[in-house]
Amino acid sequence: MYSFHRGPAMPQVDWLFLDMNAFFASAEQQMRPELRGRPVAVVPMMTDTTCCIAASYEARAYGIKTGTNVGQARRQCPGLVLVKGRHEDYVRLHHEILAAIETVLPIEKVCSIDEVACRLSPPDREVDRARQVGERAKLAIKEQVGAQLRCSVGLATNRLLAKLASNLKKPDGLSVITREELPRRLYALELREFTGIGANMQRRLAERGVRTTRQLCGLSCDALVEVWGSRVGALWWHWLRGEEADERATHRRTVGHSHVLAPELRTDEGARGVLVRLLHKAAARLRKLGYVARRIEFGVRYVGDRGGGARGGKWRARVNLARCSDTPTMLKALDTAWRLRSADDLAATPLKVSLSLWKLEPAGGMVLPLFAEERQATQAARTMDAVNAAFGAGSMYFASMHETRDSAPMRIAFSHIPELEPERDPTP
Repeated sequence: MYSFHRGPAMPQVDWLFLDMNAFFASAEQQMRPELRGRPVAVVPMMTDTTCCIAASYEARAYGIKTGTNVGQARRQCPGLVLVKGRHEDYVRLHHEILAAIETVLPIEKVCSIDEVACRLSPPDREVDRARQVGERAKLAIKEQVGAQLRCSVGLATNRLLAKLASNLKKPDGLSVITREELPRRLYALELREFTGIGANMQRRLAERGVRTTRQLCGLSCDALVEVWGSRVGALWWHWLRGEEADERATHRRTVGHSHVLAPELRTDEGARGVLVRLLHKAAARLRKLGYVARRIEFGVRYVGDRGGGARGGKWRARVNLARCSDTPTMLKALDTAWRLRSADDLAATPLKVSLSLWKLEPAGGMVLPLFAEERQATQAARTMDAVNAAFGAGSMYFASMHETRDSAPMRIAFSHIPELEPERDPTP
C-alpha cells in the first residue's frame, strides 16, 4: 500500500492591482516623442501661479511632483518642459489601456483613470502564476498602447494590500505581499503609505498613541472601530491580516467641481461665468448619478490686494435647497449668493472658483414639485440632459453660460472618468 506526502501549500494571492506610473506625463511622452527622456510637467494652464498636475520621472528627480507650484518647479529644474493637460487624450488612452488589460485578465474595478483592480481566477492565484499574469498585463499595455506607458503591479490577498504592493516598486515594478508574511511585512511602512490614512486619520491615530504601522496592526478590532468611528475599522482589522472583507456600497456625500481661472477670466464677470459653467456640469452629473441635493456651496479664492490692504483671501457662500436636481433652481441660488458679496470681494482679483453640492439623497421616489414653476424647471433639466446625451455635451445649455461655455473643460476626478465622447462646441 502506497502513501503520498503532500508538501506545504504554496502561497496564493487573490488580487492584482495595476497602477500606471506618472500617467499624464508619460501619456504626453508617448504622444510626443520629442519629450521622451526629458523632465516634463503637465499643467492646467501656462502660468507660474498654478500647480503641476503630473510630473515625469525625469522631473521627479529634481523634486517636482503633483502639486508643486509651477514657478518653483521652473527654479528647481531650468530645463523643465511644461505641457498643458489634454484630458480627452488621457481618457482615450485610459480606455485603450483597459482594453489591453482585458486581453490578459478581466478587470474587476476601475478605481481611477490610472488604477485598476483585477480578481485573479483560481488557476492563477499561486504566486508564480500570478507574477506571470502581472508581467503579461504590463507587456500588453506596452505592445498594444505604448512603450512609454509603464505601470507597477501589486499582488496580494485583498485589494487594499494589492494597491499597497503596487506602490512598493516604481516605476515598472511588480511586488507581492502574501498572507504568510503578515503583519511583519508591513511594519517598515509609514502609516501614510496606506490608502485611506490621510492627514486627519493619522492625527486621530496619533491621539491614541498609534504612530507606526506595527502599532496599528497591534490594535484590536474594537479599537479600530473606535478610531474610524464606524464599521470601516473592522474592515481594516481583517485587511491588515490579509483577509477579504466586503465593502458595503457607500452613499455618495458630495458632487463638486473647481477651476483655476485663465488670466483673461480673472474678473468678477469671468469668475461668475465659470461658476455658471461648473454649476451646469455639477447639476447634470448629479442627475446622471440619480441624486438630489439639499445644499449648494460656492467659493472664490482671490489673489492680489483686497480691500483693507489684506493679501489674498476667500469668499464662500452656502444656500439650502429643497431636494433639488434642476439647473434653473441652482442658478437662482448662485444669483442670491453672488449679490451678497462684500465690497472687499468685489474689489479683489479672483484666481479659482469652486462649487459643491451637499446633503445628497437618492432621487428614487421623489414626488413631482408642487408648483408649476418648479415642475417646469425639472422638466427643462431633463430635456436638456436628453438633448446633450443625443447630440453631445454642450449641445444645449442656458444662455447665462454662453460667454464661458469653453471654460472649465473636461477634468478628471479620482473616481469619475469621462466617456470617450468629447465635449462639443455648441456653436453652429
